[in-house]
Amino acid sequence: MIEKKTREGIIELMKREIEPAVGCTEPMAVALCVSRATEALGTKPDKITALLSANILKNAMGVGIPGTGMIGLPIAIALGAIIGKSEYQLEVLKDVSPEAIEQGKQFIAEGRIHIQLKQGISDKLYIEVQCEGDGHNSSATIQGSHTRFVRVTRDNEVLLDEQAGLGEDSDGDEIALNLHLVYDFAMQAPLNEIDFILATRDYNIKAAKESLKGNYGHCLGKTMDRPLSHGIFGNTIFSRILSKTALACDARMGGALIPVMSNSGSGNQGICATNPVAVYAIENENTEEELTRALTLSHLTAIYIKQSLGKLSALCGCVVASIGSSCGITYLMGGDYNRICYAVKNMIANLTGMICDGAKPSCALKISSGVSTALLSAVLAMEGRHVTSAEGIIDDDVDRSIRNLTIIGADAMCATDNMVLDIMTGKK
Repeated sequence: MIEKKTREGIIELMKREIEPAVGCTEPMAVALCVSRATEALGTKPDKITALLSANILKNAMGVGIPGTGMIGLPIAIALGAIIGKSEYQLEVLKDVSPEAIEQGKQFIAEGRIHIQLKQGISDKLYIEVQCEGDGHNSSATIQGSHTRFVRVTRDNEVLLDEQAGLGEDSDGDEIALNLHLVYDFAMQAPLNEIDFILATRDYNIKAAKESLKGNYGHCLGKTMDRPLSHGIFGNTIFSRILSKTALACDARMGGALIPVMSNSGSGNQGICATNPVAVYAIENENTEEELTRALTLSHLTAIYIKQSLGKLSALCGCVVASIGSSCGITYLMGGDYNRICYAVKNMIANLTGMICDGAKPSCALKISSGVSTALLSAVLAMEGRHVTSAEGIIDDDVDRSIRNLTIIGADAMCATDNMVLDIMTGKK
């Protein structure tokens, strides 16, 4: 049995990494930083300068901002100053209104917003906002995590300074996970200690249902549920899982004012770790306890992988979250720890190397690819089949296989990340 102190540490980690978010987390984190800098300034700023890491820029350029019908950072920054409240965290813009949007458009038209790449930093998640107004200046800095403020200033006064000793993507005294610990926790934790995870189902399945009320993104979820798609894929568990997952992503990337439960700072990762598992549990008539443990396994697996990969990377987050959902589905199919290890190896053998080219409506396509592979990997695992250490980057040890994935995503793909950003910013 896992010691109480270890259980409590894992629960604290999960509650920190699984939280509600409205809209894509990168522009929301920038808006959050703007709101904190504005609050420090004490007045609406005349000028805002945002200094951002390359990965924040990449993930904020092409995504819809909830409730605005607009794309990208300028409107997120303007609204962060006009109506943003830092106490709302990643739901910072939930009070958006038509009047605020018009004010935001005027703010942009007046040339008050300046967005720049922050030079000389190694952190992939870095946001620094500088505000000026009424003869005063202020700044706020987020680093390492989407909601972690490490520095806030007003004029010459330092209001917050927690930068000392902060490493890249550091989360402080974070508990070190491995897959067996993740599995044991999901299977052994008292149900009343982990039933908070059911909120991920409530949020993210609701987001899929709300998505049906509009035409968001590329409408992949709706398309998967239409007669033509049923004629190709059938009206099956497979097609319904894909549809419910893609629907939530369509809405989120399309700028719907619909909250989702995120994982490791990403709403898409939260959706991908939740909806395939939740839909399969309904279709398979699993109990609520089984669903609770499956969702815990899925989300905690994603958190574990992100510990070594980092919050932002060149590797598409759907790879990580889909590995989690494959584990959860394998468990719901009746799989034990060995079968879950098989599913993880099958996933890594297939999806490693899928690039992240920013948050945008087409993320629904990548998520669908990840979920398809999650189901295939689970079915193969339940047949007792898996990719072996004689093949590619797979190791006999499942944790070393995961480490091989994250080394490629965090280190080897850095040049790819730079090239992706160059291509994205060089378009005419």
